[in-house]
Amino acid sequence: MTTRRRFLTRAPLGAIGVMAACGKSETLTPPPIAAPAVAPLKGPVGPRPLMMGVPPSAPTLTWTPKHEDLVYTFGGAEPKQRIVSGTRIVSWTEDCFDGAVKTAADLPSKVMAPGHDNPQTGPFFIEGAEPGDTIAVHILRLEPARDYAVSSFSPGFGALVGTDRTAILGSDLPETTWRYDVQRDTARSSSRDGKHTWSVTLSPFLGCLGVAPAMREVRSTIVPGPFGGNMDCPEVRAGNTVFLGVNVPGAMLSFGDGHYAMGEGEIMGAAIEGAMNVEVYVELIKKRATPVPRIENAEEIMFVGSGRPLEDAARVAFKAMVGWVRDTHGMTEVDAFQFVSQTSRAPIIQLVDPEYTVLVKLRKTTHPTNL
Repeated sequence: MTTRRRFLTRAPLGAIGVMAACGKSETLTPPPIAAPAVAPLKGPVGPRPLMMGVPPSAPTLTWTPKHEDLVYTFGGAEPKQRIVSGTRIVSWTEDCFDGAVKTAADLPSKVMAPGHDNPQTGPFFIEGAEPGDTIAVHILRLEPARDYAVSSFSPGFGALVGTDRTAILGSDLPETTWRYDVQRDTARSSSRDGKHTWSVTLSPFLGCLGVAPAMREVRSTIVPGPFGGNMDCPEVRAGNTVFLGVNVPGAMLSFGDGHYAMGEGEIMGAAIEGAMNVEVYVELIKKRATPVPRIENAEEIMFVGSGRPLEDAARVAFKAMVGWVRDTHGMTEVDAFQFVSQTSRAPIIQLVDPEYTVLVKLRKTTHPTNL
């Protein structure tokens, strides 16, 4: 665990000069060819199989948003920063509770401002990005920015209780908060009566990573969709690359909702939530559409499907995978359908948001061969 200030002060500086930790908005331009090399990263960094490495001449934007800089929608917000393709972003993001829930006595309904779920760092306007393009977000590093995290249960929110869409007569469980103490690689908490404790291994990822939706739509930060958004997907982690289709000029990339760990399904509605130090490298891929969020690493290709009911979320991801196999390997659609049917895996990611999320995964070692 490192504080956001320590994270930012030790982060490698870009060749064109870096903004101060609480700095101002700045439009970055590509550095001259003779610019000095970026200092090598220190400490463990996830593998970057889809690029050879961050170019030594890559510009770096180091920026810690102030609280008033955070946004609470995908789409509809003015850009806070402007970057060029091939920029490393070193930043920080607040937790899903807007930093308001700090102890087990803090109930989100009492301490949070309405509509302030999942605050986002950004949006970042990517120069030259246009509808029909794709951005690739290479996640280089994610680190807990605090020595504590929190989780909670809110009535009507979760997979095993009545909601506004699934009405039941049974009474609601009470709103409850748990605080987790973060030490090294684990988060530790206790039951509300103090008789039991448990530890969870840290596995940091971003619950939210998205761009502005199409048609000038403005979506809440609790919603996932084809634009990414609140996917709550554990594969949005260091070492993986997330591909998102561009829907509006500049793409308007944002991220937030740091998760220190989460069980598949997120059935209570919250992970082990905490502020996160974030380092990503952003590339623009021209004239290549990505209608469904795709995640890739050296071993797997993955598609994220969102929808409700759950089977519709699965259909979105499976259809995207079948299409990818068909187009990549030149197979007929029915053969690709058969191949994906026998070789893929499909974990349920979350069952709590307005749209559910399913991830379809395919190991690259199982790809078909051409005769």
